[in-house]
Amino acid sequence: MKKLATFCIGLSFLSLSCSAESVNTPSKNPEQAAGVKAELVNGDLKNPWGMAFLPDGKILVTEKEGRIVLLEDGVIINDDVSGGPESVVRGQGGLLDIELHPDFESNQWVYFTYASDEGSGSGAMTALARAQWNGTSFENLQQLYKGSPNSTAGQHFGSRIAFDRENHVYFSIGDRGNRDVNPQDISRDGGKVYRLNDDGSIPADNPFVGQNGAKEAVYSYGHRNPQGLATHPETGDIWEHEHGPQGGDEVNLIKKGANYGWPVITYGVNYGGSPITNETARAGMEQPVTYWVPSIAPCGMAFVQNGRYEGWDGNLIVGSLKFSYLVRLVLEDNQVVREEKIAEGIGRVRNVEMGNDGYLYVGVEGGGLYRLVNE
Repeated sequence: MKKLATFCIGLSFLSLSCSAESVNTPSKNPEQAAGVKAELVNGDLKNPWGMAFLPDGKILVTEKEGRIVLLEDGVIINDDVSGGPESVVRGQGGLLDIELHPDFESNQWVYFTYASDEGSGSGAMTALARAQWNGTSFENLQQLYKGSPNSTAGQHFGSRIAFDRENHVYFSIGDRGNRDVNPQDISRDGGKVYRLNDDGSIPADNPFVGQNGAKEAVYSYGHRNPQGLATHPETGDIWEHEHGPQGGDEVNLIKKGANYGWPVITYGVNYGGSPITNETARAGMEQPVTYWVPSIAPCGMAFVQNGRYEGWDGNLIVGSLKFSYLVRLVLEDNQVVREEKIAEGIGRVRNVEMGNDGYLYVGVEGGGLYRLVNE
């Protein structure tokens, strides 16, 4: 590997309450404790939205502008891998997440989410596709799901991908800016987490199968703009985070058929400060595991597993676009018992993933790809 540029980062402790009724606020004089540093793996990437780690050590990276990039030992060996989905760049939409099938070594399937202008209506909507990796490019591209209708709105496409232990594929679509209609209506796409069989078919035990007019791919609803999705390495549960409006970013444990409340309940307010609702809780609607006021603008998250960081296995790592750091959440019994800032100043974090070498990798807008190593 080429010589890696490094800069040191500290760990800053934040106060935290596990109660959903309290507000998490940074301590004014956070304690500093050295422990990890960030290595620049590649500084030539522009907006690395998603990344997937191949068994041979290479890394596939999706650039929001529509390119798929292949890296080996930190060097770009193909800056425009062919055979992937054609995406539309519209506002927050473009080529979004990428994820290997859990049985990738036997079937070579790779999954993508992206903004697509196919189908009815002007504009674009989030889609899920898969293609097979042949070692240098993709082939056998198949679109598995396309949200409808298209929208000319530029915001809230989502989107992340995760798999459960039965190889169901989960993916998210944001409310597309239509908050008063899409999130609470299961007959409409947007503001949802979806669940499919790995071939794109609808699982027979999805919660709304057979319900008149329902989108049968929907697994949970009442979401705003989910840009984090990860599978707990011990329980197999699917965890999600989503952007709130002004305040009220959430981390949620996804449950079958559950309603996460947006915009009926929220801990956030409209941009500018006017209220959205006077409710932060309602019967039949899920409370977040934790939330942030003010917003950190979360994007990307990963559970540490088989990591090279002492005592971190099982921790949830969340990226912050707004504050240019990562948040380490220590969990016990699905509750956050400790919260900590790491990698302060790294840049606008677009994604964080566990590499197959035991390190956390971080995609930064305009800054490229980093990995976190011990000092």
